[in-house]
Amino acid sequence: MEIKIDDLSGSEIAEFLEEHIREMKSVSPPESKHALDLAGLRKPQITFWTIWDSSCLIGCGAMKELDASHAEIKSMRTTTSYRGKGVASMLLQHILNEAKLRGYRRISLETGSMPFFEPARNLYAKYGFKNCAPFSKYKEAPNSVFMTKDL
Repeated sequence: MEIKIDDLSGSEIAEFLEEHIREMKSVSPPESKHALDLAGLRKPQITFWTIWDSSCLIGCGAMKELDASHAEIKSMRTTTSYRGKGVASMLLQHILNEAKLRGYRRISLETGSMPFFEPARNLYAKYGFKNCAPFSKYKEAPNSVFMTKDL
């Protein structure tokens, strides 16, 4: 498996992210959808990675700089056929290492509170993330769980 920075110009990642948005819409009410589309991910403060198994796109994830000491994890997703095979762990570890290299002191995320998101919450907890109050521009919401980790 190979992780690489992605410029979000390929048709494979466009389709992958469209599927991600559709899936999020199917499990989250509209007011609780925080997944970014291609335009939202093409911001200078966001670094976006894809993970490949040979020529097959199997996952993605992004890191958004909130300020000089704090970053946010965005758009973590693994294709259905690769879930449970360590792809998300590999990508999360990559993002955490990059956050440390950039000198961030904290990294946070927002995920869903519904059962669908339980595997994601368990993964983040396994890597030392703790529940926290809303950060950045987020507001308290029943369908959101906020987590953070000191680096």
